Amino acid sequence: MRYRPILASLALLLAGVQAHAAGVHNYAAPLLPSGPDPWVIQREGVYYYTSTSRDHIELRRTTDLWRLADAAPVVVWRAPASGPASTSVWAPELHYIRGKWYLYFTAADKQHDDDAHRHVFVLENASPDPTRGRWIERGMLRTAHTGIDGTVFEHAGRWYFVYSAYVGDHSDLVIAPMANPWTLASPQVDIAAPTYAWEMQGGRKILEAPEFLQGPDGKLFLSYSASACWSDDYALGLLQADGHADPLDPKSWKKSPRPVFASSMRNGVYAPGHNGFFKDADGRDWIIYHANGGPGWKCTSRRAPRIQPIGWTPKGLPDLGEPGTPPRER
Repeated sequence: MRYRPILASLALLLAGVQAHAAGVHNYAAPLLPSGPDPWVIQREGVYYYTSTSRDHIELRRTTDLWRLADAAPVVVWRAPASGPASTSVWAPELHYIRGKWYLYFTAADKQHDDDAHRHVFVLENASPDPTRGRWIERGMLRTAHTGIDGTVFEHAGRWYFVYSAYVGDHSDLVIAPMANPWTLASPQVDIAAPTYAWEMQGGRKILEAPEFLQGPDGKLFLSYSASACWSDDYALGLLQADGHADPLDPKSWKKSPRPVFASSMRNGVYAPGHNGFFKDADGRDWIIYHANGGPGWKCTSRRAPRIQPIGWTPKGLPDLGEPGTPPRER
């Protein structure tokens, strides 16, 4: 009985490989049998993938994401035996900033592996290929709160950092300008807190894994994962702001009253979340996210990465489609 979920994941993965060989993509099938908190960035036609590995960070390099399983993982960093980043290495994100690569990730101290001691850390690499070269530890970002799931984005020539901050009994989204890729400037501003019932499922009030997306007309979007990751109601919410608005002003951001990406019983994709956005070599926008292949699988390594293209409505809003079914081209 205990092997059924793993066999189901492998069956879906095999279905995806067979569909790719036939020239048809099965978007409900995972790229890998496991890969919580997946991330992809494309540069010069090459896709770099990473996800949570808990005690290290590894990257995969490929020119064809549908053949990601064929790309050998390269371990680029391992957690030290002790210290503030010695365990629970979560949610790595790879970014290319001003000619260098940066890895942002969450970690905690083995002596205090709890929410009160989780922080975001940064690594730097000057190599053109992030799977090569030397990664330098730039340390811990000095955030106003402890928290997880840091991401960065550039807007109007300025870089911003957003993370999921532990504030009382809930998790909020906090944004700050950046002095450089490893140093935050002021102010640090809380721009969103859990307010809807669908953001409070699983016994926790959680907004986590913020991810930036810019619309074709300049609008700013931040997706986030709402509710506890062990709940089948785990889903994506969305903040939006005008392209000319100040990202540091909480009044600039408007929250969708409903999830924009949620479990699809029809496609057998449950608890989709902790996504990322990336462009393919042709400039089309895609989403990568983790999800379970059945109900009640909770928050384990069985969460597997899936991708699909996204679209844009005539009003300039992202259309994510349904997990396993991309939106129709307009």
